[in-house]
Amino acid sequence: MAPASTLLRAAAPAPHAHTSFPSHHTPTSSPNRTTITNTNPSANSTSSTPLHRIQTIAKHMALPQITSFPAEVVPQAPEDPLFGLARAFKADPSPQKVDLGIGAYRDENAKPWVLPVVKKADEIIRNDPEANHEYLPIAGLASLTSKAAELVVGASAPAITEGRVASIQTISGTGACHLGGLFLSRFYNPYGDASKKPTVYLSNPTWANHNQIFSNVGLPIAQYPYFDQKTKGLDIDGMKKALSDAPERSIILLHACAHNPTGVDPTLAQWREIAEIMAAKGHFPFFDTAYQGFASGDLDRDASAIRLFVELGFELVVAQSFAKNFGLYGQRAGCFHFISAPSPDAASITTRVASQLTLLQRSEISNPPIYGAKVASIVLNDPALFAEWKENLRTMSGRIIDMRKALRAKLEELGTPGPWNHITDQIGMFSFTGLNEKQVAKLREEFHIYMTKNGRISMAGLNKKNVDYVARAVDKVVREVQ
Repeated sequence: MAPASTLLRAAAPAPHAHTSFPSHHTPTSSPNRTTITNTNPSANSTSSTPLHRIQTIAKHMALPQITSFPAEVVPQAPEDPLFGLARAFKADPSPQKVDLGIGAYRDENAKPWVLPVVKKADEIIRNDPEANHEYLPIAGLASLTSKAAELVVGASAPAITEGRVASIQTISGTGACHLGGLFLSRFYNPYGDASKKPTVYLSNPTWANHNQIFSNVGLPIAQYPYFDQKTKGLDIDGMKKALSDAPERSIILLHACAHNPTGVDPTLAQWREIAEIMAAKGHFPFFDTAYQGFASGDLDRDASAIRLFVELGFELVVAQSFAKNFGLYGQRAGCFHFISAPSPDAASITTRVASQLTLLQRSEISNPPIYGAKVASIVLNDPALFAEWKENLRTMSGRIIDMRKALRAKLEELGTPGPWNHITDQIGMFSFTGLNEKQVAKLREEFHIYMTKNGRISMAGLNKKNVDYVARAVDKVVREVQ
């Protein structure tokens, strides 16, 4: 039987409905046609109409108003802290407000900056008579993925020339982390028991989304020490011990450069120590690189950790984002790379892995987005534009380095309690200031300065107009709030 709602719609009058027949086919009365008039008033009463009968039936058939998703099953999820912070900043009417929470580059006027080289790529796309919006292949734009791989491991690296890299375009770095996690959850079986999933070890702290991404694909997560609260630097001893103690062949998530949220990176010598332990334990490296070229202004330097592990013969994966270093935040352009270890079967392994990555991608997003991929591809494949992009990267990283120097200098000039050398020792967009949650709350309430509650600030939110104001506010709060 049809649902009551359907019957109700069927019985409802439709005075303006179009008919399938032309008006001249509508029957009319004629001398040869008998018209019968019902003179019984009760026959035309409301109670005997088809609509009333359907309503009566529907009333008896009405389903109880019970949801399959009560609060104890689907509780209200908390608002994402970063987006909640951005919403609160936007609603703040204070003319002095400062946004140090957003993880996006801002220029000297606190405005989003479209890279000049990106504008040129935009023009090329707009003026291309062959440009269209057709589907990309499932694996993405080949002219992007091939150059993206070279960007990570080096154009002349043996991993490239020997065909040991499988690359697939993703929904920025988040999509790359998810695809990599999904692949490892499905196919990485280091213990010979499919029911025993390997653990993903994340730095403490790490980008908050890492926890959700890997948990959502069924991989257990654990932490390794990373940030030293006393020195505001790397807890290298704690990190090495945790990696040594972790079960063999665990997955270790590593930030290639400009660690988020601390801004603390291992030195190259420390990376070698980390690699030695991981090799001895058979751990699987999973690199997340969201800031190549944006951290130091040098693309090669910012890829040095990944290249070291590749040169040492690790089999590994890389999640790569073009949000920060191209300013393509909303375009969601990124890549995922699988790099096999040197072996006679390396090319075959890579081909098989690529086929499975494509299958996973097909079931999730079918085809990746095209516009941001085209922008990045144009720049990466044109020598002149590529050189200009490197200049744009130096502009962004250079301004952030200048703001680090300015903030530290002002805090030291004010005699603000505590050493502040970590502000310039750290690198990239973020700095772990060492401010505690109470101090962060005070900065927001009294001075309208917004940052995450763990004291992480985005250096891109500072500029010559507000850095003194921020420094004085920090000085006051540090003295008054413990």
